[in-house]
Amino acid sequence: MLTMTENAATAVKGILAQNPGNDDAGLRIHGADDPGAGFALSVATPEESDQVVETSGARVFLDETASAALTDRVLDAKVDDQGGVRFELAEQA
Repeated sequence: MLTMTENAATAVKGILAQNPGNDDAGLRIHGADDPGAGFALSVATPEESDQVVETSGARVFLDETASAALTDRVLDAKVDDQGGVRFELAEQA
């Protein structure tokens, strides 16, 4: 199962704080329309078939494609000086 670092959890909560109004929302990782493009991210509520990953109150939803592909990965995040967030995937140790 995908795991999240504390940095990623903090970044997810920061993104969700910019989109208030839905307590059930989280960051959704789903297969992009173009299979060669990797994954897409969006703020959304979970779909019935999504896997839910929660760390320190931050929720990430994975569609079936993302769940299968990211099962042995760790989601991390880095924030630049301008406040931009870049998510990274690494293999679990």
